[in-house]
Amino acid sequence: MKDIHEVLRRKQAKYAQLAKQIEALQQAADKLREVAPLLTDSDDDSMVLAETEEEAQPMSRAASASNQAQPAKPANRAPRWP
Repeated sequence: MKDIHEVLRRKQAKYAQLAKQIEALQQAADKLREVAPLLTDSDDDSMVLAETEEEAQPMSRAASASNQAQPAKPANRAPRWP
C-alpha cells in the first residue's frame, strides 16, 4: 500500500501545477481580449496602428523590466500521464 502522505504530496504538487497553468491561460485570454478589436477590419488602419504603437511602448518597457526581475521559467508543457 502506498504511503498516504506521499500520495497527498503528489496530488498537491499536481494541483499547484494546474493552478499555474490556469493562471497563464487566463492571462493569455485577457491579452487576446485586448487585441481582438485590432483584428477586425477597419477603414482607417493607420490610425489604429498609431494608437497601438503609443500604447505598446510603455507596456513593453514594463514587461521587459518585470522579465529581468524574474528568473527564466521552463516552457509550459502538458503533464504526462504515468
